[in-house]
Amino acid sequence: MKSILKTFIDYSLFEKYGKEYFINNKIIPIYEDNIYLKVAVCTNSNLGTIKDDFNKLISFQEVDELELLFILSNIDKKITLFNLASKSIFQNSFEKHISDFLEKLLLFSVELRASDIHIERYMDLILFKFRVDGRLKTFFSFEYDFFKYISSYIKLISNLDITQVRIPLDGRFSLLINEKNFDFRVSTMPTIDSESIVLRVLDNKNINKNLRTLGLSSNLLEILNESLKLSQGLILISGPTGSGKTTTLYSILKELDSEEKKIITVEDPIEYKIDSICQVAINNKIGLSFELVLKNILRQDPDVIFIGEIRDKFSLDIALQASLTGHLVIASIHANNAVETISRLVDLDADPFLISSTLKLIMAQRLVLNYCRFCKAKGCEKCNFTKYYDRSNIAEILRIDEKISSFIFKKSDINEIKEYLKTVNFKTMLDDGKQKVEEGITSLDEVYKVISY
Repeated sequence: MKSILKTFIDYSLFEKYGKEYFINNKIIPIYEDNIYLKVAVCTNSNLGTIKDDFNKLISFQEVDELELLFILSNIDKKITLFNLASKSIFQNSFEKHISDFLEKLLLFSVELRASDIHIERYMDLILFKFRVDGRLKTFFSFEYDFFKYISSYIKLISNLDITQVRIPLDGRFSLLINEKNFDFRVSTMPTIDSESIVLRVLDNKNINKNLRTLGLSSNLLEILNESLKLSQGLILISGPTGSGKTTTLYSILKELDSEEKKIITVEDPIEYKIDSICQVAINNKIGLSFELVLKNILRQDPDVIFIGEIRDKFSLDIALQASLTGHLVIASIHANNAVETISRLVDLDADPFLISSTLKLIMAQRLVLNYCRFCKAKGCEKCNFTKYYDRSNIAEILRIDEKISSFIFKKSDINEIKEYLKTVNFKTMLDDGKQKVEEGITSLDEVYKVISY
C-alpha cells in the first residue's frame, strides 16, 4: 500500500469543501482540476455519497488507516502552514509570511516534542520532517519552489551567508514561543541537487529530566546513585549515537550539583546550560581546543570533571590522570555494551594499571519506545498514530570490583570477564529490556531493534 506522506496535498481543498466532511468520513483530498478530484481513502472510509457531494470524477488512492488519520490530525496547523507557504511564493510581502511560517512550524514541532526538524528535497517537493522519540516522520510537504525562501530566511536569522549553498554551514538562532525562549542549532549541507537543512531544538526539555525520570529500572538507579557518592574515580556512560547518553550525563550533573562542589564541563558543543556549573565550550576557531582545555582543567581545582566524550588516547589519559589524583570524572564513550567499553579503553592504548585503578563503573544504555499511555497502543493523535509515546532507558551497569580490576590489569581476554560475569548473575541490557516488556512498558520487537549482541 503506497504512502502519501511524500505526496503534495492541496490543503486549500479542506477549506474549500469543509474540513469536517473529510475528518468525519476519513477522506483526504489530494488534488483537483476541472474534471477530477483525487482523494486518499482507507478501508474504513465512508464513500457512500462522495460522487454526489463533489459532482466530479473521483480518483481513489488507498492508504493505511493510521497514515490517513495521521495526515488528518492537527489539520488546522497544516492548513495554516499551507496558506503561509502559498502567500510567501505568490505575494510580494515575502519576509512577513515566511517569518510566520517558520514560527508556526517551530511551534508545531515543539508541541509535538520534536528534537530535530529536517527540511529536504524529494523530487519536486520540499519535505518537513520531525524527529519525535528518535523516529523521523514527514509532517508537512509543499512545492519545491518554496525551498529557496525558507533556506534564505533560516540563514538570515542564523547570521549565515544566504548566497552560500555549496559548503556546509553551522549557526543558531533563538525564538520566543509561548513566552518561552527556544534555541535552535542550524546545520546546512549541500546535496547533489539542493540542500539539506536540519534544526536541532535546544529547549532544555531534556535537562528537566532527572535520574528518577529517565525510566531506569529501580535496581540500576540504586547502583548508579551509590556510585555518584564517590569522591574520585572514573564513571563512563556508553552507547551509540542517539542512545540518550547526553541526557543521562546532564541528569547526573544535576544530581551532583551543590554549593560544596566545583564542577567543570568540557563540551563540544554545549547542549544545555546549567547556571550553577562551569561549562566550557570548545571553540577551535579561536584556539580553544579540547586538548588545551583538558591540559589546564586541573588548575581550576575541580571536584567533578565532566568530559562530553572520550574520543582519543589524549582525552582518556587526562580522564584517568584526573581520576587518580582525587577527582570524580564522568564521561561518555562510544561502545556497544559495558564489557566492550573495557575493550575500547584498551584499544585507545591506555595504561592498564591506570584503567584498573580508576575505573569504577560503566553504564551502557539504549532508548526504547514506550507504549502510548493515551491510547494503549492503538494509535492516536498524541502518539502521531505510531502507538508509541516517549522513551525509557534500558541499561546495564558494570561495577568494577577487584576481580574485574585484576582482569584489566593483567590484560586478560575479554571472554574471561564475560565468563566471570555469568558467575555473579550480571544483568545485561537485554535482561533489562525483557523486564520492561514484562512490565508492559514496551514490546520485545522494540527491545531487539536497539540491542545487538
